[in-house]
Amino acid sequence: MGHGMALARLAGLAAITEGVRAQPATAAEPWPSRALHLIVAYPPGGVSDETARALAQFMGARLKVPVIVENRAGAGGLTALESLARAAPDGHTLAYCAISPLVFGPPAPSPGSAPAGRTDFPLRDVVPVVSLMDTPVLVLAHPSFKPRDFRAMLAAARAAPGRLRWATSGHATVGHMVLAQVRAAAGVDIIHVPYKGGGQQLTDAIGGQFELLSSNVASQQLQLVRQGRLKALAIGSPVRLPVLPEVPTLAELGFPEANLVSTFGLFAPRGVPEERLRLLNAVVNEALRQPELRARMLEVSNLPTGGSAADFAARIAKERERALRVPPD
Repeated sequence: MGHGMALARLAGLAAITEGVRAQPATAAEPWPSRALHLIVAYPPGGVSDETARALAQFMGARLKVPVIVENRAGAGGLTALESLARAAPDGHTLAYCAISPLVFGPPAPSPGSAPAGRTDFPLRDVVPVVSLMDTPVLVLAHPSFKPRDFRAMLAAARAAPGRLRWATSGHATVGHMVLAQVRAAAGVDIIHVPYKGGGQQLTDAIGGQFELLSSNVASQQLQLVRQGRLKALAIGSPVRLPVLPEVPTLAELGFPEANLVSTFGLFAPRGVPEERLRLLNAVVNEALRQPELRARMLEVSNLPTGGSAADFAARIAKERERALRVPPD
């Protein structure tokens, strides 16, 4: 299923599943009454998956039920959210995903789409429970790429329109939006190469299959930069990272709209009783205060967030409004 079709299907899923979804639970029913199912929108092994599994372990201990993790990668997170939207709204099924598929949705072919061809996804079928972490985004290049810094890269792009290739972990991801913002602001023609996740993208980057890539900061990426197997040109972050003090932020380089981070959070199907959502929010906020989990996240420059569901929803809405100002691919 194409990315646009996936988003259109997700946006209209309430009507499609009205007759098959279980009736909403009531807060008076015992909960949790069985194992929780945590859908992770990314492949196994990455920093997102590791964080989700650590969170699942903590949640299971606090709620006294197993939390079963299932990796459902694809379509920039839409695959996981679509699966979540089909689940019974009783609080036993949750999803760990970045906000990017809700913010940076790809063009939709369906009638009634938002301006510029984008689907207006109003969180009709899923609801935000709690923000988990912000992850800076690196702009990297293969060491054989001659330009030494970001400005030289832009000069090379202007000299050879349509020649440079920039890989991301998929359509409707923050890395994709960084590229879109840079292209729009700098007026350069750089080819987007979307992947279905970050693992193969990194493998191909090391092999020189393309010149540039955007990738969330993680231990593997930082190690590759230290080894000289990739070079860092810029970073999306409020400030320079202590581990890469020589790498400027995109805001410093004159691209404040591209200076983005990946925000990850926990989502539930719409219709889960508010009492259960509040308990889930409280448990996750407690987890984010644990020194061991915080240290694990901060070690790879991931910033624990937390907060209320309302704060998380407001963040998504704000980022969505900004994203709508950038033309889609």
